Amino acid sequence: MSRLSIQTALLQGVKLLEEDAIAVPRLTAEVLLAFALGRERSYLYAHSEEELSEAGWLHYGRYLHERLKGKPTQYITGRQEFYGREFRVTPDVLIPRPETEHLVEAAIARIRPGDLVLDVGTGSGAIAITLALETAGRVYATDISAAALRVAGENAQRLSASIQLVAADLTSSFPDRSFNLVASNPPYVPQIDRPALQREVRDYEPAVALFGGLTGLEIYERLTAEGRRVLRPGGWLLLELGYNSLERVREMLRSGWCEITVEHDLAGLPRVLAARLE
Repeated sequence: MSRLSIQTALLQGVKLLEEDAIAVPRLTAEVLLAFALGRERSYLYAHSEEELSEAGWLHYGRYLHERLKGKPTQYITGRQEFYGREFRVTPDVLIPRPETEHLVEAAIARIRPGDLVLDVGTGSGAIAITLALETAGRVYATDISAAALRVAGENAQRLSASIQLVAADLTSSFPDRSFNLVASNPPYVPQIDRPALQREVRDYEPAVALFGGLTGLEIYERLTAEGRRVLRPGGWLLLELGYNSLERVREMLRSGWCEITVEHDLAGLPRVLAARLE
């Protein structure tokens, strides 16, 4: 049986993904085929007429099958880029989103050399590791999931980032007045919205990192209260916002906070809320 060329295999993959209405089918097929071959995507075009090995075809077929079942591409390849760096991701951690880079940029603008910084609910470690590498702050990170902390630890080691990982429920392991800045991309999806989520999110990403209680506001309520305890006077609390949560979270910061600002993402949606403890 004659083998397929890289170009033909790519076109077949795109067709399968398009028929199943998978987003960005061309890019997805390229990423999966390059991963199956252990190559960069540019290799596919420089060697488009090269025949696929049997092993390459088998791997590619399996990855396409997984994606067609709904498994996110990042969990298939185990990789996701964030702030210009490649992070390892597994189904134990939320896939870092480009929108969260707005939270990172807001934090970088407020961290001074030597500041003590806390990333609450670190997951893959994307926020904490980026802050450690981009600033002169001393960065701690917590997660309630031991599996997530293992992924974050592997990412920190691979990227040579100095962070302190702590197994904790939010900020519970730290004494009062510990930090100059606390940042978090908390679980904020209401439980009631579970059926409406994309299957890639609903069926594959960790529920503990997605759902913020019945209303989606429960973790915000805890974080704003705990922020008052663990932040030093004048310290910053930075929160990534969920859909339609701005006004309700701002209400939680009505007393005891100042310099409240909101930053929007590229789609014009309120994405990051920053508040300074009085």
